[in-house]
Amino acid sequence: MKCSHIYLLFNVIFLKFVVTEYERLIIFRLGRVKDGRAKGPGMFFLLPCVDDSRKVDLRTVSFDVPPQDVLSKDSVTVSVDAVVYYRVEDPLNAVIKVTNYCSSTRLLAMTTLRNMLGTKNLSELLSEREIISSNMKTLLDNATNEWGVKIERVEIKDVCLPARLQRAMATEAEATREAKAKIITAEGELKVSHALKLASETIQDNSTALQLRYLQTLSNISTEKNSTIVFPVPLEFLSGFIGYKSK
Repeated sequence: MKCSHIYLLFNVIFLKFVVTEYERLIIFRLGRVKDGRAKGPGMFFLLPCVDDSRKVDLRTVSFDVPPQDVLSKDSVTVSVDAVVYYRVEDPLNAVIKVTNYCSSTRLLAMTTLRNMLGTKNLSELLSEREIISSNMKTLLDNATNEWGVKIERVEIKDVCLPARLQRAMATEAEATREAKAKIITAEGELKVSHALKLASETIQDNSTALQLRYLQTLSNISTEKNSTIVFPVPLEFLSGFIGYKSK
């Protein structure tokens, strides 16, 4: 028998499967898992009408959770979507324990997202995205662990609010900013008034400081505007001359 005939006969008797590095092959021989484990990577041969097989991809897969309309704890309707990253950690369980691990993981992510967001207030939904994502990852991972699926990451993408609520929140934020600005202005004026009071008390107790302040004011006026300034001579300065003439 020629080699070509032998090769053809071999191909008729056996089915050839090539399993890559990121895949695993589960072979069912007469309904039982062959060798009780997943195989790969490498080349494997199956017997027609006796063996059945399933390939499982071990790479990380991501999927979008469609926007879910959720009623928050404080009775506000919001629309929230997310993205989930997962991978198959145990190929054997992913095939045996669940019919379709991809579809089951998607449906579980949708229901988990709705159930978790229903226990949160609107302020928590907007400010605690990372905490919600972490808690959701933990819940999903605990549920899919039996299926051999590992949840690697969950991210809340967007929280959409009704247009009327967005306008109300914008108005409230603007009012809050204006109130804070008025408070800051009032505090600044209070500090200035205290400083002026302290300065006036200091100048009042020291005549020399009063004269220096007076001269500084004249200097500022002459610098800013070109005008003639009448410089009044203090009476204290003339008192010496008046006493001299009287003698």
